[in-house]
Amino acid sequence: MGSSFEFGIVDADPDRARQLLELGIVETQRIEDTLTEFKPDSITSQINANAGIKELVVSKEVYDLLNRSLNISKLTNGYFDITVGPLKRLYKFKNDVFSFPPKKDIKSALQKVGYQKIQLETNKQTAFLETSDMYISFAAIGKGYAADAVRNLWKEHGAHNGYINASGDLTAFGTNEKGDLWKIGIADPDHTQNMLFYVPLDRASVATSGDYEQHFMYKGKRYSHNINPKTGMPLSGIKSVSVFSPSAELSDALATAVYTMGVEKGLSFLNQLPKTHGIIIDDQNNVYFSKKLQYEAAS
Repeated sequence: MGSSFEFGIVDADPDRARQLLELGIVETQRIEDTLTEFKPDSITSQINANAGIKELVVSKEVYDLLNRSLNISKLTNGYFDITVGPLKRLYKFKNDVFSFPPKKDIKSALQKVGYQKIQLETNKQTAFLETSDMYISFAAIGKGYAADAVRNLWKEHGAHNGYINASGDLTAFGTNEKGDLWKIGIADPDHTQNMLFYVPLDRASVATSGDYEQHFMYKGKRYSHNINPKTGMPLSGIKSVSVFSPSAELSDALATAVYTMGVEKGLSFLNQLPKTHGIIIDDQNNVYFSKKLQYEAAS
């Protein structure tokens, strides 16, 4: 998943805690092997290899994740889209001197992007990408899905207190070793070792999308490595979006969507969702909060 995972369990029995931690590791590795786009034998790679050719029968787990991804795409009006891969391939962000790809190449890639081009057949449990050279990726939802899966597995085995930290995206339940709610720190995008706010997590998850780890400057303007699936252009205007919800998977996907929407549209969207909150930091370091979010300013 391109991320480091950290697992924490609070339990009076050390042996039991170690067993739960091992379960979490094994489950995350299983999901990685299933969904990765970087191994040719994964189902994601097989779906991509057969784009425009044929439908594939997939497991119920993968079918359900695809279906939920499409539902989130519909909910966000396409600002979350797992088919954005052809656009990402156009950009070479590692070069010292950045240049935008030709407009004709962006236009061509946009023809291969669009969640509407993913066909799912419930009765046959199949998936099909209708346009050749389409390319799906679970990069914007996979970490959250894995975190939810580990949390659910732990609870099935009787765990009451724990957390999963996927490179800063945190899922927590129960309490910490002091009996307090887990808290997540929202970092200053320009100085990530400094926390701006602390938000308590009560059976909730948070995911952050932003450009503070990956961005570039072009003609005096700051751009992210994330791509807008509607325009084919790198995102600008926001440094960080953190979304809180009961589900890590949902938080993961919505953080990407809100980041793409921009401040005004993103806040309006978040304020319409139940049990969902957000913090947005724009490129001028202005901070915006969704309604009803409870937080503590860092001292």
